[in-house]
Amino acid sequence: MTKSITILGMPGAGKSTIGRELAAKRGLPFVDSDSEVEKAAHMSISQIFEKLGETAFREGESKVISQLLAGPQRIISTGGGSFMHKATREIIKKKAISIWLKVDFDILLERVLRSKNRPLLNKEDPATVLRDLIEQREPVFAEANIIVEVAACNIHETVEKVERSLDNYL
Repeated sequence: MTKSITILGMPGAGKSTIGRELAAKRGLPFVDSDSEVEKAAHMSISQIFEKLGETAFREGESKVISQLLAGPQRIISTGGGSFMHKATREIIKKKAISIWLKVDFDILLERVLRSKNRPLLNKEDPATVLRDLIEQREPVFAEANIIVEVAACNIHETVEKVERSLDNYL
């Protein structure tokens, strides 16, 4: 396998945590696209949303992910909405294997309520916003190469499940 692996999912799905563990097990470098966007913009994601808006953030995110996929093979955790951006989705489909961490609403809500660093969920009632995002995003996330249903299991069990799914795909 020479393609990079991108981890997709809703905010709170565990993309960075699972991606980091998967990279360690596979002996590949790990990159969090949100961190790379922040470095490129010299601002936090919250600041980018506040000062430039979501459209500018998504365009910058698309450029960063495209650059990451042009480099050596790695595991990349992507932002929760990155796969919704058509240009980003197309480059991921062309140059990577995509894995969607599909997590139940209740688990996602519990996780996102613990964090204040989620610009889309900090404006209104997080449960309502999260339900709306799930409704919009799940049909598009279903285009991922691999879908892994994530229950309330621990990190190691989830990584094993992802690895089995990836091995079966390859």
